[in-house]
Amino acid sequence: MRKSWTWVKWGVLASSVWLTGCGTISTMGKLETGAAAEAGRMWDRWVDGNGDIAVATTWERKVKAGVTANEVEQVLKQVATERNMKDVGTLPLSKELEARTGQKQKLLTVYSFCTPTTARRMVDFSPHMAAYLPCRISLVEKEDGLWMYTLNMDMMVKMGRQLPSPLKEEARAVRDTIWEMMERGSKGEF
Repeated sequence: MRKSWTWVKWGVLASSVWLTGCGTISTMGKLETGAAAEAGRMWDRWVDGNGDIAVATTWERKVKAGVTANEVEQVLKQVATERNMKDVGTLPLSKELEARTGQKQKLLTVYSFCTPTTARRMVDFSPHMAAYLPCRISLVEKEDGLWMYTLNMDMMVKMGRQLPSPLKEEARAVRDTIWEMMERGSKGEF
């Protein structure tokens, strides 16, 4: 019985591959160059994160010792201004929890940024992209200090369907801005 069940599983897998193969091959021809390599990096992070999809789909930076939350915030806002990205809000979750509970909370703040024209073009290209708006960077206090987290912007630029110009260049600029915010913010580099 066990042997036949193994064959059934292999048969189902083979049928699935055969039935979806044409669609997969067709889709692969529409992807950005390097999409498979980026998917491989995400797969590795997923495995390293013990199946935590958030690990696979995000970037993180440990904030250098001595850099304060206020300094990180100021750097994020400075980079946004330098790169013509709009600061569209701050969500001080730990302060809200403190107000609700009356107890001190570990820091948790979400910063939101957007380039409105790029956002509109991206949503016109794929309405599902609206779920990723605006770009967010979270500052999280953990036992070993402050950490920054954001969505892996390479998924947007490298993994999806080929973006038309000038959207491709605009999306790359947003990606590069978020990367710079993470790098400079984590080091407190004004």
